[in-house]
Amino acid sequence: MANLLRGVKNMKWELLVYFLIVSELTLVIILVGLYYLPVFITSLLTIWIIIALIVLLVGFFIGYFIAVRFQRKVNLLHLSMLQLSRGNLTTRIPLTGHDTFDKIYYDFNDMAASVEKRIQLLQVLGEENIRLQVTSNETAVLEERKRLARDLHDTVSQQLFALHLSASTLSRIIDVDPPKAKAVIEQLTQVSSHAQKQMRGLIAQLRPVELEGRSLEEAIQIWFPDYCRHNHLLGTIDVRLSDSISDALEHQLFMIVQEAMANVVKHADAKHVELNLQELDHLYVLHISDDGQGFYKGKVQTNSYGLSTMRERAQKLGGEIEIFSKAGSGTRIKVQIPRFKKMDNN
Repeated sequence: MANLLRGVKNMKWELLVYFLIVSELTLVIILVGLYYLPVFITSLLTIWIIIALIVLLVGFFIGYFIAVRFQRKVNLLHLSMLQLSRGNLTTRIPLTGHDTFDKIYYDFNDMAASVEKRIQLLQVLGEENIRLQVTSNETAVLEERKRLARDLHDTVSQQLFALHLSASTLSRIIDVDPPKAKAVIEQLTQVSSHAQKQMRGLIAQLRPVELEGRSLEEAIQIWFPDYCRHNHLLGTIDVRLSDSISDALEHQLFMIVQEAMANVVKHADAKHVELNLQELDHLYVLHISDDGQGFYKGKVQTNSYGLSTMRERAQKLGGEIEIFSKAGSGTRIKVQIPRFKKMDNN
């Protein structure tokens, strides 16, 4: 490849060739025009105007041809960069061996191969780290207890406190202002219903669904409908995976699904949720979308713990998460994790 690139024309020489072609054509047009046009046209000014117009048209078409030629090459490079940035680490640009952009394409391919190798190593290290974390049962249990305590404090505990305040004043209001007492009772009913829904969500998360003995697809097929049923959600699921996924990757994807669904229950106020998990040639792609209330991106920080946890889990395996949401239009979460062939240890 290095010998091939030594013979590749430099871009400045190609542009110089085009410039010389345009210059020679211009000179030929002028000479031909001065030789033949006086036979038909006697006005020297008219002759020069015609020659100038012909030169402009020829220059325009040649310039357009050159611009299109170079634009296609730049567009190919730009498209390949976008593909690489979006997780398609197998993206490469074919080399012809005689193109001025071949050196740039060669450097891009070399960079893409380096990135692919590093991300693959990062995924292997991430999986090993996850396996070590999973074996530490005490740490996992402590982390889960902290998370549940935080969720209970942020949801059910606050709602129970609101119930207590409203109930403590109800006995006095009912004698003084019966209409207002009726409104308080309705508020108590709504808050208690919401608290019950939150508690059901937490209980559903505690319900054990082990990956041991099951594939990731089987585990999700069992857990997802049950979780939707307990939280009064209409769920649609489409999972298409092979059996070659590592244990660490299965664990992380399953935890991401649980975190995303917990966010739907706690914040989205949705009626329908759709889960799609597919294995492509170079990516594992997870989509979870709901028809809930959505949010503006500027408000993500107030409820960002679940989202940041999902992002950390994806990044451990060289992946990334994208969130698409708009107030009143639901939310869609897209998780992409690179898929590699088994590494050759030789």
